[in-house]
Amino acid sequence: MGAYILRRLLLMIPTILGIMAISFLVVQFAPGGPVEQVIAGLRGDAGGATERVSGGGGDFGASSGEDSGYRGAQGLDPQFIAKLKQQFGFDKPPLERFGLMIWNYARFDFGESYFRSISVWKLILEKMPVSISLGLWITLLSYAISIPLGIRKALKDGSTFDIWTSGVVIVAYAIPGFLFAVLLIVLFAGGSFFDWFPLRGLLSDGVRGDWCAPWSAAFSVERCVGQTIPDYFWHLTLPLIALSLSAFATTTLLTKNSFLDEIRKQYVTTARAKGLTERRVLYGHVFRNAMLIIVAGFPGAFVSAFFTGSLLIETIFSLDGLGLLGFESIYKRDYPVVFATLYIFSLIGLITTLISDLTYTWIDPRIDFEKREV
Repeated sequence: MGAYILRRLLLMIPTILGIMAISFLVVQFAPGGPVEQVIAGLRGDAGGATERVSGGGGDFGASSGEDSGYRGAQGLDPQFIAKLKQQFGFDKPPLERFGLMIWNYARFDFGESYFRSISVWKLILEKMPVSISLGLWITLLSYAISIPLGIRKALKDGSTFDIWTSGVVIVAYAIPGFLFAVLLIVLFAGGSFFDWFPLRGLLSDGVRGDWCAPWSAAFSVERCVGQTIPDYFWHLTLPLIALSLSAFATTTLLTKNSFLDEIRKQYVTTARAKGLTERRVLYGHVFRNAMLIIVAGFPGAFVSAFFTGSLLIETIFSLDGLGLLGFESIYKRDYPVVFATLYIFSLIGLITTLISDLTYTWIDPRIDFEKREV
């Protein structure tokens, strides 16, 4: 097993390099880069795009007639354009920029955001609590619903219960989560009916998260249990309902089909013939084998919900998480944030895939990866 893990870890290196190289070619050379963003800000509303542009009003003026190679740069001093290129690192050849990026990322040095005047690491850590909250709770909630429901549907296969629950699952899966989120806001968050739930952030004003942090000087069990935790779940109620509407559909049907497949196997018939109770047969034999694919997929399901499942929900409920950060960074061509999040997500995805494979051996020791090729 150790050799297999080592091979998988070594294979991650060329995989990460390939992902970053392709993304570099696609994104780095796409029109509308950070230099163009600043130029557009100078032409129109300077706004946030020019927050970090230094040099004062003397850096741009009448054009000397040189072609800077940037759309919309006419009328700006070429020296100012050169300073912008140097600031964003575009004064170096592409291959050198890519090599420097990979070297820094190998040491987890992601630099600073182009337009936010903050380190990328700090920016990601600021957004992490929202994404962790949504990803963790929606994964646990969906599994808590899917597994018992899937088992029940397998035992009642073909019954009225199985038919109408399948209809509910399919309809729930077909309804877009963002559309249901809007409906929840209209009904329960001050839209047109009730004003029961908040619409912004994870905590209300005046409620602090560090009350629940044992390492914090402000840690207080009374305030944590009495204020922070209830307020936290109060803010998460509607987003989790909107996300969970379709999250459990696939796992429910997968659980049902997995159980049906195991129940029909010969070893189940043999166990029943030996006089074992139905409960012992189901949970002592069938459950372990049927849940192999479900449990092994848990890490991947968590990562999927963590990173990709909540962009629209974060936007609708004003939750400033990693999904919204990634979208805004791509839109603004904030390349340090774009490539850092891509690197982190890819690395976590590869590690999660390895963990999922190793989970198979934990659930079923008969599986031996040493006897197969990577």
